[in-house]
Amino acid sequence: MKLCNPTITTTTTTLLLLSITARASLLDSLKSKVASLSFPSFLRKIASPLDNSALLLLHKNLIEIPSITGDEKAVAEWLATYLVSRNFTVETQAVGENRENVFAYIGSKRETNTLITSHIDVVPPFIPYRETPTAVYGRGSSDAKGSVAAQIMAVEELWNEGAIGEGDIAMLYVVGEEITGDGMKTANALNPGWKTVIFGEPTELKLAVGHKGIAEFEVISEGRAAHSGYPHLGINANSNLIKVLYGLDNLQLPVSSLLGNSTINIGQIEGGVAANVVPDKAKAIGSVRIAGDLKETVRLINEAVGSVEGVRIVWEERPHYGPVELDYDVEGFETTVCSYGTDVPNLYGDHKKYLYGPGSILVAHGDNEHILKSDLYKAVIGYKKLIHESLHPTRRPPAIIEEQPKPVKVEASEEVVSSAATIVSEKEAETETPVAEAVDEEL
Repeated sequence: MKLCNPTITTTTTTLLLLSITARASLLDSLKSKVASLSFPSFLRKIASPLDNSALLLLHKNLIEIPSITGDEKAVAEWLATYLVSRNFTVETQAVGENRENVFAYIGSKRETNTLITSHIDVVPPFIPYRETPTAVYGRGSSDAKGSVAAQIMAVEELWNEGAIGEGDIAMLYVVGEEITGDGMKTANALNPGWKTVIFGEPTELKLAVGHKGIAEFEVISEGRAAHSGYPHLGINANSNLIKVLYGLDNLQLPVSSLLGNSTINIGQIEGGVAANVVPDKAKAIGSVRIAGDLKETVRLINEAVGSVEGVRIVWEERPHYGPVELDYDVEGFETTVCSYGTDVPNLYGDHKKYLYGPGSILVAHGDNEHILKSDLYKAVIGYKKLIHESLHPTRRPPAIIEEQPKPVKVEASEEVVSSAATIVSEKEAETETPVAEAVDEEL
């Protein structure tokens, strides 16, 4: 084979002949020489984006710290330290044992107009950080450490620009969102009475108009064990459970013009002990994503389960809430509907609620979870816009309603009525004669 570049061939051959130690030494020497060369700044950013992007570096640090729900202590401590280093006032709030929320604000005024918030816990298993030229991979990269990083950068930039100050905005990063929402529920004790809350979740950079509610349940079937050769002597718990689950799969639940259909998912089934034994126990665990009325949805499911003797349903205490409507009155954003649950209903208060963030829920919780770097940068711009709108709402002219003129009732006097009647009589007399004459002539 003819090699077209003898210089590269010679260098490659030399490297192959060298020992591992010598090869490493030579490569280090080449790296230092390359590092000493002068490149345009835009080329340096392409070659080493993390060194030149506070956003990507913050995002990377958050992903690299495992924070599966229940074990968020390390990431909370790291984040609190980071925010202190950026001159924010930081408080931590205990959530059970060895877990904490992180609450930060500017200066000494913790009561602010606006709150921006997301969660720092993730689902299992931990997936290490890695990146490509265009994307970042790893557990939490999309759900929801992308939102956390972009929110913090948005607040930092606005503060550095002089657009916000003390009393304008606070940041809250909670634990426990992925299971029970205990972090956000604990945060209600902060009780500063925000006027606007901006929640961060992967919405593909769209403002959510609402999201479905959720309720989880367990269906329990109880029968009677018997020898499988004499099934009539027992009651098959599996068979009864199957009947109920078939009914649930075909159940018509309340729908919503805004959020679409309610859906049931049976996520786990177990029952029986052996192939030659009529099973006396069986159960299924499921959930319903609620688009319509919560009470009516629960009633219909209870009715379907109760239609088969020996089968009952037990509802979990949490999560258990109906559909959530959100604010989406800021111009310049596409809108979307979310079928997943969030911490929005767990934070009490009469405030405006915005749900927005980078990344897609379609890859969250999967083994290929990732986010585009460009979406992280776009999210910073989006969060800055939402914060600005929360502090300086756009004045929109009130809707103009054209009123129809009301009919005017005129009450005529007796003289006018009499005169009008006389005129009508005269006109009738004038028309009657010619018509009669015309008839006579025709006859």
